[in-house]
Amino acid sequence: MPDISFLIIMLLAFGALWFMSSRSRKQQREAADFRNNLAVGDEVMTGSGLFGTVTAIDGDVVTLESTPGSSTRWLRAAIARRSDPVVVDDTADDAPAVVEDVPVVDVPDDLSSLPPEPPAPGDEGRDRDSK
Repeated sequence: MPDISFLIIMLLAFGALWFMSSRSRKQQREAADFRNNLAVGDEVMTGSGLFGTVTAIDGDVVTLESTPGSSTRWLRAAIARRSDPVVVDDTADDAPAVVEDVPVVDVPDDLSSLPPEPPAPGDEGRDRDSK
């Protein structure tokens, strides 16, 4: 007679595998349904992270516009998810906030305005440019 604990472990393992595979099949089915229901005007994100608006769909090829006038063609399978449209608030004040009590540090834009560097110990007689 086979050991009953071995059968229980095997049944639990097969049950876990079945549960995980059915979950992944469900996710794949939902992703396929999403891609099949794409429409012109949808805001989407590709698998590589490009955000764009669907401008045309031709079979398995989806044309995305990431910036006005910049269109790229993608395979339908590369579209990962729908993204929320970007809302631009035109009424916001574009002026930077004034921060008080912050010390102002003058940072030079090149090395010519810095004072000369003192020589390192042991380099007093050597020219810095000749090595």
